[in-house]
Amino acid sequence: MVNLHIINKVKKVAAAVQHRQWPMRIDPRSIYRKIFPSYGKELEKAVGSCKTLLDIGCGENSPIKQFSHRPASAKQIGLSPIAHSAHRGIEPMRRGSEAASIYSVGVDASLPSIQKSKKESIHNRYFRANVMNIGERFKPDSFDCVLASDLIEHLTKTEGLKLLGMMEKIASVKVIVFTPNGFLPQQGYDNNPFQLHKSGWTVDEMKKLGYHVIGINGWKPLRGEQASIKLRPKLFWQIISDLTQLLTRNRPEKAFQILCVKSVN
Repeated sequence: MVNLHIINKVKKVAAAVQHRQWPMRIDPRSIYRKIFPSYGKELEKAVGSCKTLLDIGCGENSPIKQFSHRPASAKQIGLSPIAHSAHRGIEPMRRGSEAASIYSVGVDASLPSIQKSKKESIHNRYFRANVMNIGERFKPDSFDCVLASDLIEHLTKTEGLKLLGMMEKIASVKVIVFTPNGFLPQQGYDNNPFQLHKSGWTVDEMKKLGYHVIGINGWKPLRGEQASIKLRPKLFWQIISDLTQLLTRNRPEKAFQILCVKSVN
């Protein structure tokens, strides 16, 4: 059963957000997210102390943007000779003299998505490529962490399994996968045909592949395409969804999405 003390806290925060009844120095949204960590926070925890990260299918708004600018020393990555020649057109580091704790490279097939991500300076480097070619671009153990967030559902099952195999070779510490729990129908949008969903991945399936799995974004029936809340009023059901996250995090088979982590050491 969900702790009643937490429920009462959520009600107060929700009322404050709706009516803007809070001290000027207090942001109720930050308090709310301390109670209910976002996917970005869960991902940051999963990445942990990794210093280099390859973001496969990074898109225009990668979730690593929430922690990719933390101050620390940057660490250069090792690329194979094939990768060096393929990366001549990559944008160089875009954060000036400010170093980042994670040296990240974003890979995506959509040029508009890469361009939008560059404007946000989410990654240190970018290149446009078919994600199924990453095995030819990067040598084994060349990144601490390899991430595929909202990607494998856009591939066929055969392609997805092949991609996971390549990711596990490139990573020296861990592989992280974020995907809907089971098949979620979705068509292309924003003139991007790559947004079409072609496969679904279950908790049992990912566990059999060696991944530790947690649930994300609460009880599955409350959300739909693009993880949007299906019911109205939206604020109320958003809170309900977040409340259910307290239960579904450790019962991922009930969750809308799953965060899967595999150690490759």
